[in-house]
Amino acid sequence: GFDCMGCGLQRSLNFLYHGEFVAAFKMYPAIYSLILLALVLVISIFYKSKSINKLINVFSIVSVLIIIVNFTVKLII
Repeated sequence: GFDCMGCGLQRSLNFLYHGEFVAAFKMYPAIYSLILLALVLVISIFYKSKSINKLINVFSIVSVLIIIVNFTVKLII
């Protein structure tokens, strides 16, 4: 009877597909950091660099923090 940490991700992607960017963020706030992480991961396949690895670490940490904060807020409210 309660949301998981990934609840809203698919609906958020659907909102993005239909061009509803604010609704996508409201549905799942980590959507944009996860998209950036995915792009950096794809780039890292073709371009190896320490700066790419740092970006992967930063986007991973930011995404996890946003997901945890969003989940905690949902539990409290």
